[in-house]
Amino acid sequence: MSKFAKAKDFKKSKAGLYMSLASTLFGAVGIAKQMKQARFDEDRLRQLDAAVSAAAMATGVALLLRELRRKNDDDILAG
Repeated sequence: MSKFAKAKDFKKSKAGLYMSLASTLFGAVGIAKQMKQARFDEDRLRQLDAAVSAAAMATGVALLLRELRRKNDDDILAG
C-alpha cells in the first residue's frame, strides 16, 4: 500500500475524524480573536467575515460529528 493510500485511509478512520474535529475546533480561537478585534475597531465588514467563518466552522463540525456517529453505528463492538 502506498503512503498516499495510507494517508487517505487515515482521514476516513476514527482517529482521522477526531484529528479533523480537533483542528476545526482549534480554528475557533482564531475566529474569536478576529471577532473581538473587529468589535474593538467597530469594523462591520470584519464582523461579518468572522460570523461567516464561524458558520462555516459550525457546519464543518456538524459534518464531522455526523461522520463519527456513522462510524459508531457501523462498529459492531461499539454497541
